[in-house]
Amino acid sequence: MNELAELVDDLGRRSFDARVGHRFPDSFDEGLWRNLEDTGLARLTSGQDAGPAEAAIVLSGLARHAAAVPVAETDLLAAWLAGKAGLPVPESGPLTVATADAAEHDGRISGTARAVPWPLGAIVLAARTADPLYITLIEDAQIVDGHNLAGEPRGSFTFDVAVGDMRTVDLGVADELSRRGAWARCNQIIGALDAACELTVAHTGERVQFGRQLNKFQAVQHSLAAMAGDIERARAAIALAVAAATDYGFDHPATDYAVTVAKVAVGRAVSPVTTIAHQLHGAIGVTVEHRLWLATMRARSWVDEFGTTAQHARRLGRMALAADDPWDVVVSYPAPH
Repeated sequence: MNELAELVDDLGRRSFDARVGHRFPDSFDEGLWRNLEDTGLARLTSGQDAGPAEAAIVLSGLARHAAAVPVAETDLLAAWLAGKAGLPVPESGPLTVATADAAEHDGRISGTARAVPWPLGAIVLAARTADPLYITLIEDAQIVDGHNLAGEPRGSFTFDVAVGDMRTVDLGVADELSRRGAWARCNQIIGALDAACELTVAHTGERVQFGRQLNKFQAVQHSLAAMAGDIERARAAIALAVAAATDYGFDHPATDYAVTVAKVAVGRAVSPVTTIAHQLHGAIGVTVEHRLWLATMRARSWVDEFGTTAQHARRLGRMALAADDPWDVVVSYPAPH
């Protein structure tokens, strides 16, 4: 695990240092992607028989360096979904996944997929109807370009595909797909928050005001402590989600519970951590050119993807109400049946 973390950190650091300025909107880092494919990290779980623990290291490590590559979308989502449907996909190059509510009419499935992350090439489309979930590969979509707060590509497209050209899977696969996406974003967010914290600690240790370093002021020390506390609470919840996915897989109720908890804990940490980071950096921290912006805007963008904090909080509340003993839900995920 240490060697994997060191490798990811080295690749991410070199990629960031090679950037010529900070781009907005962001663009795909072809050099980093080639390195990830050469080392097997681009499809770690779908092609290298690695597990969630390894995937978490890759996702959080790359996020610390604001890596502009769709590793989560390619590996944990698109390649996995294509495998569930028995759908062949390109063996190399980035993939992404698009989800949409769809209508079936005259033997065709149609609809619009929105906020598709990194729509660069092949897209594995999951079109949800009343029953079942239709899966197909889209390689020539007419993308309407957009981006999130951090400048990462987010696109939309309409589709109209013959039923005979699509594969079908149980609707439960859609739930697991969303769970996997939420799990991935939690791990990426903790990497981004770690970067924001490191930058803030360094800045307050170097910046001098009124003849003293910023971190010598008690109010600043309290703010740094609050930031660290919020991050560690979120990290504990993510550790539970990683352990559950490792022990039981993403399709187990224990993992469903743990990911829900993690999404709530991480969501509640993003706003205070990013706010403190920008406050302590002052005016310099709000500029696109500053590295802090890359970390905080990614965290704020990712937090609402694959379900908002409020949606997961309500879901967690329903879990507690439905449990035989709500205390079991409060202290830990339930043991497998």
